[in-house]
Amino acid sequence: MVRPLRHTSNGMDLKTFIFMGRSGCGKGTQAKLLIDELKKRDPVREVTYLESGEGFRELLAQDTHTSLLAKDIMDRGALQPAFLAIHIWSHLFIKNMKGDEHMVIDGTPRKLNEARIFADALRFYKRPEPAVLHVNVSRAWSRERLLSRGRGDDKSANIEGRLDWFDSAVVPAIEYFRDEADMRVIDINGEQSIEDVKAEILGKVF
Repeated sequence: MVRPLRHTSNGMDLKTFIFMGRSGCGKGTQAKLLIDELKKRDPVREVTYLESGEGFRELLAQDTHTSLLAKDIMDRGALQPAFLAIHIWSHLFIKNMKGDEHMVIDGTPRKLNEARIFADALRFYKRPEPAVLHVNVSRAWSRERLLSRGRGDDKSANIEGRLDWFDSAVVPAIEYFRDEADMRVIDINGEQSIEDVKAEILGKVF
């Protein structure tokens, strides 16, 4: 059972936002813009930002057997195993959660089995009505954005692999959240300007 919502002096309910979408859809940018908006609307309450990509980058920078295996997966453009992602975000939860903060989560979870465990974690922490913000862009739009960035890991073969695993792994996770009665999925048109995407998000969540 979810406990009653708590309020700050301005009456804002405790918020939990989960950004999901194809690589290059701009979810990281929108997550940071939403954090700024939360701080503006509710300056009393802290905002916790959970972005598992930074945890993976720290792992890949190490010189361990685990990091070498993870680097090989990254070089092939494949999806990292769920247990590594769960280890990274669950460690961040355990270390940082206080219980009275807003939460903005970027790009996690990425597989169906991880989504089930993630939903259990949110229930454990009594997060009321988490909102999944699905920044929806087409495969072709995502491919064009990734190629234009020109980053080292944005090689053509890697990009196709990431586009494939979004369809095969991440989409089922989004649909799982859509079917959960205590969660809501909000579809956002990501093929707009940054300001228009932001405006659509704010119009749908506040």
